[in-house]
Amino acid sequence: MVDSVKIGKSDVLSGPLGLGTNKVGGHNLFDGLKDEDGAEVVKTALNDGISLLDTAFMYGLGKSEEIIGDVTQNFDRSNFVIASKAAQDPNNDLKPNNDPKFLTKSIDEALERLKTDYIDIFYIHFPDDHTPKAEAVDALAQAKKAGKIRAIGISNFTLDQIKEANADDQVDVVENHYSLLHRDAEKEVFPYLKANHISFVPYFPLASGLLTGKYHQSDAGKFSQFSTDEFNNIIASLARVKAIADRHQATIAQTILAWYIANPNIAVVIPGARVPDQVDSNAKALDVQLSQAEFNEIDQLF
Repeated sequence: MVDSVKIGKSDVLSGPLGLGTNKVGGHNLFDGLKDEDGAEVVKTALNDGISLLDTAFMYGLGKSEEIIGDVTQNFDRSNFVIASKAAQDPNNDLKPNNDPKFLTKSIDEALERLKTDYIDIFYIHFPDDHTPKAEAVDALAQAKKAGKIRAIGISNFTLDQIKEANADDQVDVVENHYSLLHRDAEKEVFPYLKANHISFVPYFPLASGLLTGKYHQSDAGKFSQFSTDEFNNIIASLARVKAIADRHQATIAQTILAWYIANPNIAVVIPGARVPDQVDSNAKALDVQLSQAEFNEIDQLF
């Protein structure tokens, strides 16, 4: 297993498994969340050796960052990586804003909420329609020079937007939607990132729970983005993954996460969790060592 991953051209090192924290304080995104559960999720992740916490202003409009800031005061800051994001402008109906002044202010405010002197990775969460991408990235480069952030990220950018943002070779990492069921990035994005020493972090790696194995053919109506045939094929493929998982005394979700961890195109995989037990379960993916044949089999199933 890979012990640590270098993020792009930066000096940030992370373990290959992180925690997505949109369910930590993300009251605007999910119903029924409890802040105390969110705090325990973060604490459990750090105790389990999950070394990257991926958050954003948009997760609770700063609440997720605040919870992480409180919890991490009791941990050695040098032992974990914080990634955060900004773009949604609270003064303009949360529409994306990549203006350099706005991004600079957003970094300063995130530092306060996170109660830290530096943010390891800072992403432009979404592109806007008017700011030149390289100009927006340069605002992050200035923050990097000032020691406020250590690596420059962009999220939800198309390939053309990634190229524009990286005009001055300053982008370290891209975070975009990718899973075994959503593989568009493989064709053109991955080759560009590899050629330019840019890391990749996928979000929604478990496809909103579909890749955990908890759904059955009767649940097809819950996933309208797939035809009935596509959905049935996914369920059949997951049955094949279960056979691999059983050999490792692992769950389907742990085995899928192990596939991402073993994938050379992926730097860090960041499954989310609502409660600590889910974190404990995800962390066990680090113990699943897929053979090359098993990796290839899963790759070809989807």
